[in-house]
Amino acid sequence: MQVPASHAAAGAPSPWVVRWASQLPTGSTVLDVACGSGRHLRWLAGRGLRVTGVDRDAQALDGLSDLAEVLVADIENGPWPLQGRQFDAVLVTHYLWRPLLPTLVGAVAPGGLLIYETFGAGNARFGRPSRPDFLLQPGELLQATQGLRVLGYEDGYLEPPPRLVQRICARRERVPSAPTSPEPELPLPLDMVRGAA
Repeated sequence: MQVPASHAAAGAPSPWVVRWASQLPTGSTVLDVACGSGRHLRWLAGRGLRVTGVDRDAQALDGLSDLAEVLVADIENGPWPLQGRQFDAVLVTHYLWRPLLPTLVGAVAPGGLLIYETFGAGNARFGRPSRPDFLLQPGELLQATQGLRVLGYEDGYLEPPPRLVQRICARRERVPSAPTSPEPELPLPLDMVRGAA
């Protein structure tokens, strides 16, 4: 999918995000976590999606409120600002705060997607981030998304620029509604059973 030129100023969206978010129908709700200056938020809003962006940098969020609901929040040291809300997709790129992983998985609505892409262990040889706190261990996203259906997963080397990444797209399956029980069948009268013999 081609990214509109208007989004180039904010940076092109990740091909991983484009691949999976392109499947979302117009009007779907999307949470963009640690959205920064909005490279993905802009692209998503341009597709007709209802986006909520969260970041702790108020200056980075300037100019995004006409495109989306934006929340300034320190999600590492403060309370989760979206308690009780679920979204058709939760998007996270280039961000990792392990204590928040269960909350992010919980914010995915039934039928919704978690689209996550960030750096993996070993990235230090290519530059930043290099601290283990900011690098996913092999298979860590698979463990964090247990209970969701994995649609796509990659853990490896990408370029340009050279980097190690781990990324996943996983769906929270819809809970099937309980089947409506038909009227109970009544036993056939004995004379009908005898007549059939």
